[in-house]
Amino acid sequence: MLFDTTQLALERSISGAAQRQEALAANLANADTPGYQRVDVDFHGALAAAMGSADPRSAVAQTTFATQADGSVGAVRADGSTVDVDAESAKLAANALEQESAVQVLHARLGILKSAMGVS
Repeated sequence: MLFDTTQLALERSISGAAQRQEALAANLANADTPGYQRVDVDFHGALAAAMGSADPRSAVAQTTFATQADGSVGAVRADGSTVDVDAESAKLAANALEQESAVQVLHARLGILKSAMGVS
């Protein structure tokens, strides 16, 4: 099988990280919006659940990610905003590194497959 569960999981991870990057960027863009509630995308949890299912390949292929309000954080500012700019910036940077790592692993796997097939 050319595209195994690991390949699918890497692709979904890249997609989830991209969606999370958008959510984190929206949080930073709205940091000064009174009452703004930060949002996040828990793609790690969704992928972990899919990988732990009885049919991981099918579950990973069908996994979707949702941008949801983060109710775990109370207001961090007097105007009711729940966005901590420093924490959000750190999450944004860490997520970008994670996404880039997944892209590099995916490229390496594709290179190995090409080499095994004799394709340059």
